[in-house]
Amino acid sequence: MSEYEFDTLAVRAGIARSQFNEHSEALYLTSSFVFESAAQAAARFSGADDGNVYARFTNPTVTAMQQRLAALEGGEACVATASGMAAILSLAMATLQAGDHVVASMGLFGATQQLFGTILAKFGIETSFVPATDPDAYRAAIKARTRLFFIETPSNPLTEVIDIAAVADIAHSCGAILAVDNCFCTPALQRPLELGADVVVHSATKYLDGQGRVLGGAVVGSKVIVDDVLKFLRTAGPSISPFNAWVILKGLETLRIRMEAQSATALELARWLEQQAGVERVYYPGLVSHPQHDLAMRQQKSGGAIVSFEVAGGREGAWRVVDSTRLMSITANLGDTKTTITHPASTTHGRITAEARAAAGITEGLLRVAVGLESVEDLRADLARGLAG
Repeated sequence: MSEYEFDTLAVRAGIARSQFNEHSEALYLTSSFVFESAAQAAARFSGADDGNVYARFTNPTVTAMQQRLAALEGGEACVATASGMAAILSLAMATLQAGDHVVASMGLFGATQQLFGTILAKFGIETSFVPATDPDAYRAAIKARTRLFFIETPSNPLTEVIDIAAVADIAHSCGAILAVDNCFCTPALQRPLELGADVVVHSATKYLDGQGRVLGGAVVGSKVIVDDVLKFLRTAGPSISPFNAWVILKGLETLRIRMEAQSATALELARWLEQQAGVERVYYPGLVSHPQHDLAMRQQKSGGAIVSFEVAGGREGAWRVVDSTRLMSITANLGDTKTTITHPASTTHGRITAEARAAAGITEGLLRVAVGLESVEDLRADLARGLAG
């Protein structure tokens, strides 16, 4: 369906109707599939026949979600996983081995930092974390066994914007691949593969579902890379449930509409926050004051729906703002139609060291708001109570 536009792909890609000719995509809740003969079973298990085998690694509903997301990202193939972190782990296990080296941007999501810096390190995989927006730092970090560059743009929670094309060139110069976490923008706002990235990873839990209902993840890229990830998933089993895949599949239908609306509200809220006396700094790529604003406007279709800001008074001041809200949900998830607010230093980045938080710019006064679909006037009023002090 490559000849169709984004909005058409969002509602039509991946559809394969059953014998009942249903209009809405079917949900196949089954753990296994029946074969017509012993020969067909053997062919399915060997891969000679592309049909379904076992729901750990093949399911029609999951396939539909994978095909739709691949179409939206412009990738050859996609494999869905149980969560966003399962997607990153699966990619690492499929592409790395003991002794390999990873170059990763600072300011990654806390669990991603833990995965690369602590868990994978136990298995002999070394990771160098470099300043996110400094191309020279990526180049200087290259080692003889550098195999993977991993970046998140915009970053969580400071919304640093990384030049994907520049980092892709650096990665390819040493034979490594570049993976981009596209969670904040989604393909509705940013398509990393078109900018030179080799792989895109998603926490589909966020905007791809869009309503905070299920967990899911995905790896999108070339068929060669995705097939390697699928081999790991087939054996290790970090698989998405068909139900979760079906929910995400339906969420993709409204992805662009939601992202555009939430981004527009986020920009209004960010501009308002810049004018508030209790706010020391606002981080939002759509603001002219953002250090990478020009790059963001070239690389993304809008600033996205995440607004982070520092308030006076450190943790006490930040918690006062959080506890004064009556409308926003105090939760660490993002990408929902309901606006959420969180204090990263004590939640999403609370498990990393104070030194790592400081290096990533995660201060005690920092708050992250993931803007939903509510009225911007109501969101401003909700924050104003705590900012008034």
